[in-house]
Amino acid sequence: MPAADRPATGRGPYRGRVSVDREDRTEEIVEHLFALVDRLRFGFEAAVARFELSPPQAKALHYLVHAGPVPMRELASSLGCDASNVTGIVDRLERRGYVERRPDERDRRVRTLVLTSTGLAVTEAMWIHVCAGATALVELGDNEQAILLALLRRLDRPALGRCAAPGDLSRGDRSPGGMTPGARSPGGSVTGAGD
Repeated sequence: MPAADRPATGRGPYRGRVSVDREDRTEEIVEHLFALVDRLRFGFEAAVARFELSPPQAKALHYLVHAGPVPMRELASSLGCDASNVTGIVDRLERRGYVERRPDERDRRVRTLVLTSTGLAVTEAMWIHVCAGATALVELGDNEQAILLALLRRLDRPALGRCAAPGDLSRGDRSPGGMTPGARSPGGSVTGAGD
């Protein structure tokens, strides 16, 4: 059966149209998810550029907000990159006064990364812009948001251990994006989208 086309907005490889095969819902779901991720990534990159941050720098700051002081190897693991790449990212953040390297309290040989008050303020402001952009992309009513969130949690079972109940700010109980999905950011937007 020939595939129909459905418009998909955004930039990147899924800009323009998403192929729809009415006999294969999985393929259509995957194409829509890739198109949405592409649009969210573009919005994320635009939002962090307003703060003169690269996406890896923004992700590092966002991780540190919710993970607390961490060794560089943990940050490298969270970003999915080599420790040598994280050194460059952290060097640039440190020069801007956003992070500090400090000796670990348990093992003085290990250097931990700590967000400064300036780094925290920049990260919070940046995340408000990221979420506002994502909210504009994903215009859903309250019921639709609840349904989508339930489906995403079901599909992302490995991440469930990292998600916190609203109000639970304990270390290690946050989503990889750092905000509890469904929580309200300081700007009032619903969190959960982001990179």
